[in-house]
Amino acid sequence: MNQQVHNKLVSFIWSIADDCLRDVYVRGKYRDVILPMVVLRRLDTLLEPTKDAVMEEVRFQREEAQFTELDENGLREASGYVFYNTSDWTLQRLRDTATNNQQLLEANFKAYLDGFSQNVKEIIDKFKLRSQIRHMASKDVLLNVLEKFTSPYINLTPFEKLDPEGRRLPALSNLGMGYVFEELIRKFNEENNEEAGEHFTPREVIDLMTHLIFEPIKDRIPPVMTIYDPACGSGGMLTEAQNFIIDEMGLIRASGDVYLYGKEINDETYAICKSDMMIKGNNPENIKNGSTLSTDEFSSMKFDFMLSNPPYGKSWASEVKYIKDGNEVIDPRFRIRLKNYWGIEEEVDATPRSSDGQLLFLMEMVDKMKPMKASPIGSRIASVHNGSSLFTGDAGGGESNIRRYIIENDWLEAIIQLPNNLFYNTGITTYIWLLSNNKAPDRKGKVQLIDAGQLYRKLRKNLGAKNCEFAPEHITEIMQVYRDMAVVDREGDEGLASKVFRNQDFGYYKATIERPKRLKAQFTAERIAELRFDSKLREPMVWAWETYGDRVYTELDSLAKTLVEWCEKQELNLSRKQQDALLNADTWLKQQNLLHLAEKLMAAIGTDEYTNFNRFALAVEMELKARGVKLSASEKKQILDAVSWYDADAERVIKGTVKLKGDKLDQLLHRLGCDPSQLADFGYFATGKPDEYLEYETESDLRDTENVPVGETTLDETIHGYFLREVKPHVPEAWINLEQTRIGYEISFNKYFYRHKPLRTLEEVSADILQLEEESEGLIRNLLAFSQ
Repeated sequence: MNQQVHNKLVSFIWSIADDCLRDVYVRGKYRDVILPMVVLRRLDTLLEPTKDAVMEEVRFQREEAQFTELDENGLREASGYVFYNTSDWTLQRLRDTATNNQQLLEANFKAYLDGFSQNVKEIIDKFKLRSQIRHMASKDVLLNVLEKFTSPYINLTPFEKLDPEGRRLPALSNLGMGYVFEELIRKFNEENNEEAGEHFTPREVIDLMTHLIFEPIKDRIPPVMTIYDPACGSGGMLTEAQNFIIDEMGLIRASGDVYLYGKEINDETYAICKSDMMIKGNNPENIKNGSTLSTDEFSSMKFDFMLSNPPYGKSWASEVKYIKDGNEVIDPRFRIRLKNYWGIEEEVDATPRSSDGQLLFLMEMVDKMKPMKASPIGSRIASVHNGSSLFTGDAGGGESNIRRYIIENDWLEAIIQLPNNLFYNTGITTYIWLLSNNKAPDRKGKVQLIDAGQLYRKLRKNLGAKNCEFAPEHITEIMQVYRDMAVVDREGDEGLASKVFRNQDFGYYKATIERPKRLKAQFTAERIAELRFDSKLREPMVWAWETYGDRVYTELDSLAKTLVEWCEKQELNLSRKQQDALLNADTWLKQQNLLHLAEKLMAAIGTDEYTNFNRFALAVEMELKARGVKLSASEKKQILDAVSWYDADAERVIKGTVKLKGDKLDQLLHRLGCDPSQLADFGYFATGKPDEYLEYETESDLRDTENVPVGETTLDETIHGYFLREVKPHVPEAWINLEQTRIGYEISFNKYFYRHKPLRTLEEVSADILQLEEESEGLIRNLLAFSQ
């Protein structure tokens, strides 16, 4: 479409808001009328040429065929579209027959809306157009708006016509109408800056994404293709992808050759997207309304291309119940299998924190990739994310597992860092992830990172948070670096930088390093006094004991209300289970019995300090046995914990001994990847007796972790070698707990593209300070002179 015609048409429609809706709607609500009316007028003009045929089909079905319900197939065939209108009205007829009676016009308008097919009625309902018609009628502006949209000076029809002065008004194709509609959406989004980023991605970002998706395989584009956006918003990415195929790539296709699919949770945005599909001749039934995460609307489908800008930093807590049952993932889209440290495949958690669901949308697209046997090009994905998708989540956690799953399957081609303040409602740094399950041979096993954060041109006027944009030459430069998979160093503070990494460069093992528990122990009256209280209920039990003494054992029922009120006043927020335990006499008696038992043990064993906890615990065990007292493991632990404490000079606490010989020893050595002399590095310490090894209790407060790069060597050599180099020389008694080793993946642009900036010299700083002092003195002198 001619740019001048396009601009004129957009300006005319844009002016309707100020001409007709000022004082009737606040400025931010103009879109609630203009967008649905544009949709309605376009659909109306498409149906005008076949209006008589549709009405004849209605007459035939009702009078001759005597159908009790109209046959949609016949009506669609008569209209020539997937939608139709069976009322006697058109917008032009409504306007031509209208009087100043706004109530009559409203009634006729509603009859017109009621005549549409169900798919258009859904759009009308999502737009809440009926209430807008009622509001405009009540404010006496409905006729004015209708006159504007049916004006003979604009042409929203697909046919060329003349205006009243005889000037030619070019026909408006479906594609041209799509451009007009998208321009209006863009302008309204810019007017409402606070909402823009929710459903509108800047055009140049979409342009870059379409180049990345299609251009590398432009010679292998399939004759029929499917394009999907799981968070499609107003459909900008879908329609821009279609436009790119037709305009940029010069591939003139029938609309039936490109099938667009999407899902959107917001009702109004969904209505915009679905109506846009209708306007452009695409199948509106391929656009679904609802949560992508809650229901798998396209579970049986795979797509050639996928583009999306999913919501980031948005909670998916309300959708957890559809994805997980407790800790078990029940949605197959988010169930993945990865090998653990020992090389055994197992199902792992592939769900991020409930506060941010953006990676779930990426997993939804990964789930919809076409396998190579079904498509020679596989599938290509471009998805916009913020920085948290790159590094949030610990090794073995959901986010890390998702990154690992994608990278280890060799699907990640590149990540492009975008400039700050490129989007309308946020200034944060964003990234485009580019995925393919059919990488070019030179990209296999590699990931390209492109830092285009300094590549932009400033806007003359800010649009919300957006103060810069990509120029066409910037997109060309990014694409050139991507195509060449070039390594580029940034020159100064401008331009872009690019690096290429191996897949394993992003992986690391999070190895747990243990140290032995060393305890001293001693019975004292002060220490065992703590046994009177349950450690989980210590605060309220201490208060009750100090306030009421022995009455807590005999009068607890009468004290219950006061105790509960005290807990509420202190805002302890006890659970129902904790409150029941606190008010249960058995809890108090159990703790009292432990205290009395400890007093007897102290009398028998004495109050000497033990530096060897093993001997102390044995003495306690023998005394309990002599008295015929049997305690549960938790009760025994409670007594020992009360009278012991960590001390670096104490002896190590022995957990137990194990026998290692023959096949059992060989299997362990093979699993650990070490020889017998190195078993202590993995927590098995020789006792001096043949085939016997000690295991020590671990001190949780001294537990540490080390992130060990995956590198090129085997798992065990990597971690063990790192331990020998970096840990053991400093902490000889430490050992590796391989059972707790986790594999993690993260991508750090700051680390890979960090450029050191030297500090300014003392002379430069001093010069700036002196200059500021001169300026401030000058300002003060001017203020004094002005006051006089």
